[in-house]
Amino acid sequence: MRRRVLSSLLITAAIVTGCTDSSDDSAGSAAPSTIPATSTTAPEDAVLEESLQCDPLDERACLLPWPNDAFTVPDDATATGRRLDIHPDATPLNADGTAIDVTDQNRADGFSPGSAILTLVPELDVERSGIAPSTDIGASLSPDAPIVLLDTTTGERLAHWAELDAPAPEGDQLLMIHPAVSLPEGHHVAVALRDLVAIDGSPIEPTTAFTAAVEGTPEPLERARHFRELLAVLQTDGIEADTLFLAWDFTVASAESLSGRALRMRELAYATLGDGAPPFTVTSQTDSGNIRTIEGTFDVPNFLSGTGAPGSNLLLDATGLPVQNTDEPAFHAPFTCLMPLTAAADHPTIVFGHGLLGTRSQVNGLSFAPEANLAGVCGTDEIGMSTEDLPTLATILADLSGFSQQADRMVQGLLNQQLLGRLLNSSDGFASSPAFQDSAGAPLLAVGNTTFVGNSQGGVLGGAMSALSSEWSRVVLGVPGIDYSLLLPRSSDWPEFQTIFDVAYTDPVDRVIALQLIQLLWDRGENDGYAQHLVSDPYPGIEPKQVLMVQAFGDHQVANVSTEVLARTLGAAVHEPSLADGRSADTDPQWGIDAFDPADPSDAILVVWDFGTPAPPTVNLPPTEPEYGQDPHGAGSDEPRVLQQAFTFLLTGEFDTTLCGAALPCVSDVLSAGG
Repeated sequence: MRRRVLSSLLITAAIVTGCTDSSDDSAGSAAPSTIPATSTTAPEDAVLEESLQCDPLDERACLLPWPNDAFTVPDDATATGRRLDIHPDATPLNADGTAIDVTDQNRADGFSPGSAILTLVPELDVERSGIAPSTDIGASLSPDAPIVLLDTTTGERLAHWAELDAPAPEGDQLLMIHPAVSLPEGHHVAVALRDLVAIDGSPIEPTTAFTAAVEGTPEPLERARHFRELLAVLQTDGIEADTLFLAWDFTVASAESLSGRALRMRELAYATLGDGAPPFTVTSQTDSGNIRTIEGTFDVPNFLSGTGAPGSNLLLDATGLPVQNTDEPAFHAPFTCLMPLTAAADHPTIVFGHGLLGTRSQVNGLSFAPEANLAGVCGTDEIGMSTEDLPTLATILADLSGFSQQADRMVQGLLNQQLLGRLLNSSDGFASSPAFQDSAGAPLLAVGNTTFVGNSQGGVLGGAMSALSSEWSRVVLGVPGIDYSLLLPRSSDWPEFQTIFDVAYTDPVDRVIALQLIQLLWDRGENDGYAQHLVSDPYPGIEPKQVLMVQAFGDHQVANVSTEVLARTLGAAVHEPSLADGRSADTDPQWGIDAFDPADPSDAILVVWDFGTPAPPTVNLPPTEPEYGQDPHGAGSDEPRVLQQAFTFLLTGEFDTTLCGAALPCVSDVLSAGG
């Protein structure tokens, strides 16, 4: 399926031209009443009244260092008191000379919780400098760590790892600092780089611009106040100015900024529904053995322009929040359901999230349903990242100015999933149709007993869907991740997309910055913008969820580091031992994730399955075959014990610790056995 989809993308790229213009011309942003207000604690005077087009602290590219409050302005209407103000002439140019349009990014009140923190340090020797790599995240919290991320809202240091951009040529390798846990929403973060060492062993001296900043004479003059306060804050953490190579600060986006659009759409849709279910139409039903396949459509309030087809944008009011389309008020979402004709009445029905650029038809590949006698499984297309989005995606990769079209469709898709859940939970929904009833008129599904399973892409989006949902409480995320800009360069899927992207954006530094710019929009549709409200601190009126995450060690498509950032962000516990000794290159595998204790179970659980694949690369490069063995990404579907763990969790909310053996890691030979 993945190869067929990507081949289609390449064919599409050869025939598409141009890019659909956004129909969204509203401005500003406002916090919806459904989210509690947050605030940012920044050093007094350590903010600029006017944004800079380029920051002289890093001369390699206008938007370095990144993220950076130098590219924001004060805004009393936002939860953080800041708003992004990225200059339109500062963004990367594609091969046609078109700068990335950041109109929609500039509505945010801070930067992504998954931001890669970027700057260029000439001649940097990462190892000699003692910078914490992905294999030793714990070293980032050492008192004398050369990189410090200081949460000035709490006064705590933040764990991270850092690396040079491996695909880039020498001289263009950005230093990329990755938070080990999603950055706290609405908080203020100071970055300090100190005591750095060059490849020849000599100390790396700060730039002229930073030296001027430390001495209090930068341009503009207000930057002097900024640095005076910033350096004072760093000094309270034991970081002296004369040790610094570089320091700057930034604000993390608030919950209002990240999820406000999706929550407003949900609020309006449910106000219209009340206790009822959305209209739906069954277009076909087919019985084969014990399984009935049902196809149809259901109506969801449409917040996109036109019919909501690929290339559309959310319609926004003057405050930057979505409004329903009055000309095309309904989005006609397709569904596919598989229902066993003899089901256990107490078994839940699954809402399913499909894989990369796939469709709802992937419900047919969900191995433990309905053959395992669940009450069925239903899926709808994850629009924005579904097969029908391929032509638009090919165009967007050549000009990222159009990325809001993809991100906006993803937000509508999150709402579509919620209302699919309502159709399963309401007696006025699917259960009222003869297609979902047996010969005696009894429902084939247990009304009101709904769960969620998302695999691969469905696991990257599934936390977002579930954080927003009041339709299910138990969630299984198979080979999931967080933060597309983190996982994509490490994914074996990415090189085929690069055949378009790299031709359009030829500068290696620009490529990294470009992915960070679109992550600001991607946050609205994937786990990065919602994970902090999935298991704890739920949105008002929505219950926290129980989550089981299944990781494939050495996964070629969704990098293990991305899965583990998600696990830490959820406060998950991991089945121990997670791996046999010597299998991982990490000093402490699954660093920062507590061991699962059956006597004190967690609401978020990570289980690592080892299918014999070698450990993944330790830098931002994808695994390749045969060097990194067979891809274990989909192997869990062939391992009965993985399916039993998921099945047990969906039924009971409990994690079965016995399936892998007493005090043993979870190991499977399905790949070597040809499964």
